Amino acid sequence: MTNDKIFLPRFGAVCGVVLALSIGVPGAIEAFTGETAATSLVIGLGTAFGAPAVVALHGHQAHASGRFGAFAYAANMLGLGLFTGVAFALNLVLFFQPQVPPLTAAVLKVASLIFVVGTVLFSASMVRAKVFPAVPAWGYGIGFVVLAVFAALPDTPWSALVHVACAAVLIWLSSAVWRARSALA
Repeated sequence: MTNDKIFLPRFGAVCGVVLALSIGVPGAIEAFTGETAATSLVIGLGTAFGAPAVVALHGHQAHASGRFGAFAYAANMLGLGLFTGVAFALNLVLFFQPQVPPLTAAVLKVASLIFVVGTVLFSASMVRAKVFPAVPAWGYGIGFVVLAVFAALPDTPWSALVHVACAAVLIWLSSAVWRARSALA
């Protein structure tokens, strides 16, 4: 087994954990403090770790997910790319603006909708492939859809709880990828 076949999935798994921490830790803090510039910075920058994490998740299940899994992965990657921009804009640009222009708000909603569709499809592919444990496979779809909905709303303790739940799901999925690659090493 070449080093790339072990390194790349592990890199993606580590990125998944870093993404999880960048979502969950600020979310937990925001439950008590509300959204702050510091928590927004961590969430906004942490989104950069999403793509390598999803690549590793798909790579882990690609052998079992078939054509639907490949389509779901593609849809998820496109949606994730757009939502990464949404999260970056919401947390590092619009957080500091008194009002969001109407066109910007509309574009953010469309990008979020594409993210939701991709997330649901990719979660369904994980559930169907049965490579990942069922709870985080379902949790991925449910948690990140709710997170996308809450992204457009004012922060509440419920949105903080969703951040923490999404972090737990990502860590669980990432650890499954890591463990599988450790067995091959």
